[in-house]
Amino acid sequence: MKPLGTQESMAPLLKNTFTITFYFTFLSSLSHLCHGVFYEELSEAISMKRMEKTTRLHFFFHDIHSGKTPSAIKIAGTSDPSLFGDTYMMDNALTEGQEASTKVVGKAQGMYAFAAQKEPALLMVVNYEFTQGDFNGSSISVLGRNPVMVDVREMPIVGGSGRFRFATGYALAHTVWFDPKTGDAIVEYNVYVKHY
Repeated sequence: MKPLGTQESMAPLLKNTFTITFYFTFLSSLSHLCHGVFYEELSEAISMKRMEKTTRLHFFFHDIHSGKTPSAIKIAGTSDPSLFGDTYMMDNALTEGQEASTKVVGKAQGMYAFAAQKEPALLMVVNYEFTQGDFNGSSISVLGRNPVMVDVREMPIVGGSGRFRFATGYALAHTVWFDPKTGDAIVEYNVYVKHY
């Protein structure tokens, strides 16, 4: 038997120590990548796996304030005749055609508020959720200014979900019918969405 401390007896011990240290360091680095990291950079190869495409959507938005079951209700406001500050919550139908009886393709859910003192301009905070076709279960989010007296208004798309994840683009709104007594309106939308 060789005495402890010789080179031959230390070699297996050092080899085991290095092996354990290597595995501990390697596994720790894997754990670090998965847990407790605020951000991580993805390689360009991973992020470019899908091709970006542009989709055009066309639908009609039915903003109904009248009747027993309105789709938009006032949730805040003042007695100011300019409407400044009036805020509405909505769950409006989106249809294929201008008539409410045409096929429902989704919902516009969110709110809008009169955000200008000298003109009827709305702040729109809306998710357009689609319930039909290839985009069933997907949505786009719009956050922008809607000056309702302008014939065609442009609002930015700031995101989306489902097939519209990472969406950007714009929505063009055009009022096709408005009842000044009730506030009911039908708005035609042409939407251009960039997504993967």
